[in-house]
Formats: sequence, C-alpha cells, structure tokens
Amino acid sequence: MLDLLKTTESLLEGHFELSSGLHSDKYFQCAKLLQFPNYAEHAGKKIAELFAGYEVDAVLGPALGGIIIGYEVARALGKRSIFTERKDGYMELRRGFQIDDGEKILIIEDVITTARSVKENIKILKEYNAEIVGIGCIVDRSMGRSGLEISSLVQMDPEVFHPNDCPMCKEGIELEKPGSKARVTRYII
Repeated sequence: MLDLLKTTESLLEGHFELSSGLHSDKYFQCAKLLQFPNYAEHAGKKIAELFAGYEVDAVLGPALGGIIIGYEVARALGKRSIFTERKDGYMELRRGFQIDDGEKILIIEDVITTARSVKENIKILKEYNAEIVGIGCIVDRSMGRSGLEISSLVQMDPEVFHPNDCPMCKEGIELEKPGSKARVTRYII
C-alpha cells in the first residue's frame, strides 16, 4: 500500500498544514490514490480483510475523506455505505441516512491523525444507540495517541508540530495546504 501511495503521489514531503491545524513534514492526500477506481477497490478490499469475521450492518465514512474508501469497504463486505458531513462546524448524519437502534457500524477513514472526526462520529453513533464494531483507515498517523483501537493498512509517525513550535516555520520554509489546493475553472453561459 505504501508503494501505491508513493506511485500516485498520495504521500508528499515538505511543510504542510494538516486539517487539524498542526504542521507536518509529510502529508497524505489519499484522494489522489482513490481517484483510481482499481486502487480504491484494492484498498477497500484490504481494509475489509482486516474486519473479516466481524458482524457489520453498515460502514460509515466521515466526509470528505472517508466517503470513497468507506464505500469501497462496504462494497467489499456487501454492506450499505453511509456518511456524515460537516454542517456549521459539526458532523451530522444527513441526506436521509438512518441508523437503527443496535446496528453494528464500522467507521472507515482515509487518514487518521488526531482522530477528531472519528471521535465526533462515535458520539453521533452513541446517540443512535449503535454498536461500533471497529475503526479502520488506509493510513494511521496517530500511532496510538488517539486512545482508539484503529486497524490500518499503513502506520506512519511523521513529525507533527504545533504552528508556534514548528521548526520548518522558524526556518521560513513555505507552508503548503494541499487539502485546500484547487484549480478553479468557471464557465460563463
């Protein structure tokens, strides 16, 4: 999997701002891997294998990063795929998705660093009285610091810094925000 991440330029090295606001010398842009259906399917099957034998009713992938890989894991398991998304700064279950009392839910993300989104989704699932059967991802950057049991295809511990203590900032190295880079094309009709 690490080779696929490198081949698809999903693993970047430099000076990056993560979605958590922390800075790092490595950045995982799994969307670049997941843009290829065959790689997305492969990753989904590999994560599904980590949960072989688990009883799962549905797979939940937090938006945005967890939607595609969550769908692929659900497809590999033959289960339904749902997602949560942010509205006014909070994760919500929307778009008519339902979770029944006692349903067994598997949470899937692309990359986990602080596990903030996962923890928000755990709270949501508890409100529905769902049973969380596991947490999985392509890349786990948390290295056990999240306090959660996470099954992943790749574990890495790139250095992460608070912006005030970032040596790359102090060296004047340009800060990149790859998750927010966009090429905008507008059409006037």
